[in-house]
Amino acid sequence: MSEESPRKLRYAMIGGGRDAFIGAVHRHAIALDGMAEFTAGALSSTPERALESGRMLGLPPARNHGDWRALLDDELRRPSDERVDFVTIVTPTDTHFSIAEAFVTAGFHVVCDKPLVQSSEQAETLVQAVADQGSVFGVTYNYTGYPMVRQARDMVRDGTIGTVRKIVVEYNQGWLATALEREGQKQASWRTDPAMSGIGGAIGDIGSHAENLVSAVTGLEIESLVADLGALVPGRALDDDANMLLRFRGGARGVLVASQINTGLENDLRLHVSGTLGTLEWRQERPSRLIHHRHDGPKIVLTRGSPWLSASAKRASRIPAGHPEGFIEAFANIYRGVFAAIKAKESAGTADPIEADYPTVQDGARGVRFIERAVQSSKQGQWLAFD
Repeated sequence: MSEESPRKLRYAMIGGGRDAFIGAVHRHAIALDGMAEFTAGALSSTPERALESGRMLGLPPARNHGDWRALLDDELRRPSDERVDFVTIVTPTDTHFSIAEAFVTAGFHVVCDKPLVQSSEQAETLVQAVADQGSVFGVTYNYTGYPMVRQARDMVRDGTIGTVRKIVVEYNQGWLATALEREGQKQASWRTDPAMSGIGGAIGDIGSHAENLVSAVTGLEIESLVADLGALVPGRALDDDANMLLRFRGGARGVLVASQINTGLENDLRLHVSGTLGTLEWRQERPSRLIHHRHDGPKIVLTRGSPWLSASAKRASRIPAGHPEGFIEAFANIYRGVFAAIKAKESAGTADPIEADYPTVQDGARGVRFIERAVQSSKQGQWLAFD
């Protein structure tokens, strides 16, 4: 007889209902590998919209809830073998902490959008809760799921470019070059509202992605930073443009730019990591290419799906080289890492680190500290230690 197929994980989603861009991205990414099924939800901040969204997405009435507290209460009433295995949180940042802490404390695994929470105090409380419960907690810094980002990470770590000396990371967008929030655009409205978004605007929304990309690829820790944040669209309460200098432990230097007012630009995330033996160059808008500028030879262009890539880069690819693969698949790679960690917990085993490859709650907490230090440095106009 053939072995029984492993059961699919069950998940609930909080937020991400009708008209929500990122909720659909998460659902598509989760579905890509067929390892988890959408079982329950509380898909909006208002009960009517939440229930309507659940009906539109085919949730059964008994698992379709008007708010996240009702969802949690219902799951806890169910036998353990009927409950969801994890919860995905795709709400505005101001609600992340209360939702995540409640589900972690109740014994559920969690995947949360970034920024993780609104303060380092909340972040440390959540880190401790995850440690106490032994939960799997993923944060969707999705750009680290790209195969060629993982290839860059492995090349830096194995010394291919020598000792890292200079890092330049930029995330340039133009969608907030006008006061879009005053036109009632949903995504712009909450991202530019300090009550919902937190203390950081562009630095929190996309600057946190840039910081995480640098950390994931280089493994270096920021020692100190100086930031210049500004709201260049008149009347905007949060920064829409951020420019920073970074100093890393060990002596490397860095530049970070995160701007949402670069008119006409789309999602221009790019990274240069320069070492004593060469430089690596990657761009999100051409994600299947990693350029290796060598000190002692010609430039090499590495492409996704090639047989000579690292094990983690090859695992992150799903289709043969030359076929486009991108944003959704990168998200799916983060989820696949979370799934491997959850399955290992279920079997009381240890997950293969290549399989269980995902940003953790500690990465999310560091990202929150990064946002706070950047805002503080900009206000004070001076270098600040990052600790």
